[in-house]
Amino acid sequence: MAEIKTKPTPVSVEEFIAGVDHASKREDAKVLDSLFRKVTGEAPQIWGASIIGYGTYHYKYDSGHEGDMCRIGFSPRKAKHSLYLMGGYCDEVASQKNEELLGSLGKHSQGKSCLYINKLADVDLEVLEELLRVNWDAMNRVYPPARALV
Repeated sequence: MAEIKTKPTPVSVEEFIAGVDHASKREDAKVLDSLFRKVTGEAPQIWGASIIGYGTYHYKYDSGHEGDMCRIGFSPRKAKHSLYLMGGYCDEVASQKNEELLGSLGKHSQGKSCLYINKLADVDLEVLEELLRVNWDAMNRVYPPARALV
């Protein structure tokens, strides 16, 4: 079985964001980081080469493939910011709520579990915050966080 390439790294999130090429993308990344921290209450980690992820979960497919990934995250890419919102992919309630919210988000495109935004000025940040919350909550329902033993 192939080794998973997207793993947490020791790279500093602050240094990563400071190294984002374009000033506007860098400033957007700072806003996104703040928004994700607010919604999740989690400190981020860099996953792979360019994903800023919050929280972790363990998945296992019917095929036997399994691994760990961030519960929610984003990547400040050159063309567009990629937001990883897996909650709507694995939870029907979140999927329906996502569809409602996306109608009032503003200019964006999307993939199966990704939301693409060129610049934050194109979207309603309150709607974006609610999208993050819906997907974060869904991931916590579907993949309950491990509880510490007392």
